[in-house]
Amino acid sequence: MNKYLTLSEASELIGKSKETLRRWDRDGKLTAVREPMSNYRVYKRAEVQLLFTDFLVNDIKEITTNFVEPENEYSVLELFAGAGGLAVGMEKAGLKCVALNEIDKWACQTLRKNRPNWKVMEGDIKEFNFTEYHNKVDVVTGGFPCQAFSYAGKKLGLADARGTLFYEFARVVKEVNPPICIGENVRGLLSHENGKTLQGMISILDEIGYNVVPFQVLKAINYKVPQKRERLILVGIRKDIDLKYEYPKPYKKIYNLKDALKKGDLFETNVPKSEGAKYPKSKIDVLDLVPPKGYWRDLPLDIQKQFMGGSFNLGGGKTGIARRIGWDEPCLTLTCSPAQKQTERCHPDETRPFTVREYARIQTFPDEWKFEGSIAQQYKQIGNAVPVNLGREVGYSIVKFLNRYYKLKK
Repeated sequence: MNKYLTLSEASELIGKSKETLRRWDRDGKLTAVREPMSNYRVYKRAEVQLLFTDFLVNDIKEITTNFVEPENEYSVLELFAGAGGLAVGMEKAGLKCVALNEIDKWACQTLRKNRPNWKVMEGDIKEFNFTEYHNKVDVVTGGFPCQAFSYAGKKLGLADARGTLFYEFARVVKEVNPPICIGENVRGLLSHENGKTLQGMISILDEIGYNVVPFQVLKAINYKVPQKRERLILVGIRKDIDLKYEYPKPYKKIYNLKDALKKGDLFETNVPKSEGAKYPKSKIDVLDLVPPKGYWRDLPLDIQKQFMGGSFNLGGGKTGIARRIGWDEPCLTLTCSPAQKQTERCHPDETRPFTVREYARIQTFPDEWKFEGSIAQQYKQIGNAVPVNLGREVGYSIVKFLNRYYKLKK
């Protein structure tokens, strides 16, 4: 395995900007060295990995559990529900799902198959009216896709967002009037349109009567998920409620791929056998040469050049290409397709993508949760989901908030 990492690769591996790494170099926290062959400034892989592990463990005060018992029966209405990752997490936290909206027909079939008692509203959210739930639901949740608004006016209002899916999320929150609403999105929303999209969303929630809690990016690995996935959480509290919402506290223990696929603390059995995608022979021949935790730079130079083609000379770490995951590390973020060249997720021992059930385990879905549709549809549903365990921890934080709210109300 390549002993050195370029600036881009080190930055990608530990999720810090290149500027931060340069500053650390100046401060002596992580020192770059000259690579013997090229004389470029590079980082020793072992030092970067050690620092990354320190990072995960420090800054986190040890807590044993975020668990909290609901003191009343609390209900949740979920929008953009997908295959149910967030909904199952909320259910595990003790919240009752009254209805879910989702446009993808296969995801809807998955929801109905696993929870015949859930009310699944299949179709475009624009076609549904939610006024029947006015003042009858405790929380509206939704992983709305992130789209830009048009910035006609200075202050972005609900009218400017019309036609986007965030407009529909806000419309439903306004129609239902819950004490709390939760939106989740990719980390990229922070920088989308230089942060204007997010500011627009905050001003729209403000306009419909909700104060937005300072947003946070939650790292799934801190919440019993064996995967380096990050979700931006946007929490709105109705303005007549003077109560502080607290995000779930991170755990110190980090789970790895082994915890996902083998019997242990996370699951009571080894991962069940299931179908999965296959690599073409040309790819197998290349990936056979990559060690666990390795990627394209660990290939012989002539094969690197041939495999990477024109992108061989381009900048950037491209650490997802020809990437084989190691047993003793959390998996990289799963995508909708397990065999894309840019985001390779190869099994540690066998030269193949993760199977459907392995994908589901890495997202902490229970083994009995079955996915409908073709193999490609199943991967897509799992890859798009909120990890179930992350959903559960967010669920506990909502229960904690609602317990206090109803106590005060009495």
